[in-house]
Parts: sequence; structure tokens; C-alpha cells
Amino acid sequence: MTEPTTVPAEPTQVDRAVRVLLVDDQPLLRTGFRMVLGSEADLTVVGEAGDGVEAVELARRLLPDVVLMDIRMPRLDGVEATRRIVDAGLVTRVLVLTTFDLDEYVVGALRAGASGFVTKDVPADELVDAIRVVAAGEAVVAPRILKRLLDRYAGHLPDPAAPPRAVTGLTEREHEVLVLIARGLSNAEIARALFVSETTVKTHVGHVLTKLGVRDRVQAVVLAYESGMVRPGG
Repeated sequence: MTEPTTVPAEPTQVDRAVRVLLVDDQPLLRTGFRMVLGSEADLTVVGEAGDGVEAVELARRLLPDVVLMDIRMPRLDGVEATRRIVDAGLVTRVLVLTTFDLDEYVVGALRAGASGFVTKDVPADELVDAIRVVAAGEAVVAPRILKRLLDRYAGHLPDPAAPPRAVTGLTEREHEVLVLIARGLSNAEIARALFVSETTVKTHVGHVLTKLGVRDRVQAVVLAYESGMVRPGG
């Protein structure tokens, strides 16, 4: 078992930097990520874990803003570790690390509550930006990549015989917006499709997220597929 490395929070000092927990079973990769993040003044690595069990323990103890989570690890994989962190009600958000962008395990992680994913060979500047975006409460998944991912692995989703109650509570326009989000359209593209302003679309998106009880667009898209509102290839 990898001995977890931690940096405890300082309760007497306001920590304005984004606190990141690194989780990967390969020490060299963790070292590389630490070097990249360590060069950014607004990011700080508060701990490292080599498997999912350690990740959950450290997330509960250190309360990082973002967990950079590997998917495939010994003892407990990144999917289940993500689920446990999200189910614990922590403010922590999870950004998944994967070798391939079309990976069936990523679907499981997104369904478990991850706020997005990046590949392990992502350029350093994109990794840093992704962590900042997730820490700010947004999702990190290119809409069209997410659609390709869910189209390919839709068989791993539940049978949508009974749509979640939250979906049935959407207005007709909110339903339209959710379907277009799930089809990979950006806010600007949705605005053009519906002949409304981008500001109006942002308002509708906010209402959709609130009614569905999800934290970001990624979770909304997954729910759209689970409910049967969007079918593979649709």
C-alpha cells in the first residue's frame, strides 16, 4: 500500500489557492502532476494517494477543492472512490484522469458524480485550466466528446423505463434545452437553434440544473441519457 503524503490545512489562515489531491497508483505520474501544479501560484497540492481507499480517506480528512482521480487502481478503483466522495456530501469535486477519452470506466465515473475528465497526456496548461474550471463549479468535458462517450457506452446505463421525477418536472423549453445540451451543443449554438439570446440559454440551463438536482452540465447530460430523453446517435 502506498503511504499517503499529506499537507494538512491551516485553520488559522485563509487558503485562497485551489487545494488539489492527487490520486494515481504510479508515483512518477503523481510527481509529474505535482511539478506542473506546483508552478502555479493559485494551485496547491495538499496530498497524494496511490489507490481509491486512500483517496476517500484523504478527501474526507483534507477536504480538497479538487481530486485529480485516476480511474484504474488497486484496492478501489476511481469510479467507486468518486462515488464515495460524492455520496459523503463533500464540497470536493472530482476530475477524472484516463488513458483514453473513450473509456467505458469514464461513464461510470461521470454517473458517480465526477465533474469531468482529462486524458493523462493532456498538455500542462490544459490540465491547469481544467482544475480551475472544476474548482469554480463548472464541468470539464467537451460536449461532443461526452456525446460520443455516452453513445458508445449507452448499454452501461440503466433501463429508462421510469424517467426520474425531476425530468418530468421540466418545462417544455427546459426540456428542449436539456436535449440540445445532451446532443453536444454549446450555449451559443443552443441560442441560435432556439432563436433566443445566450443569456436566456444560461438562465434556462441554471433552471435545468436546479430542477434536476445536479451540480453541472455533465451530470445533466448523463441523466438525459438515463431517462431516455436522448438515445444513442440521437
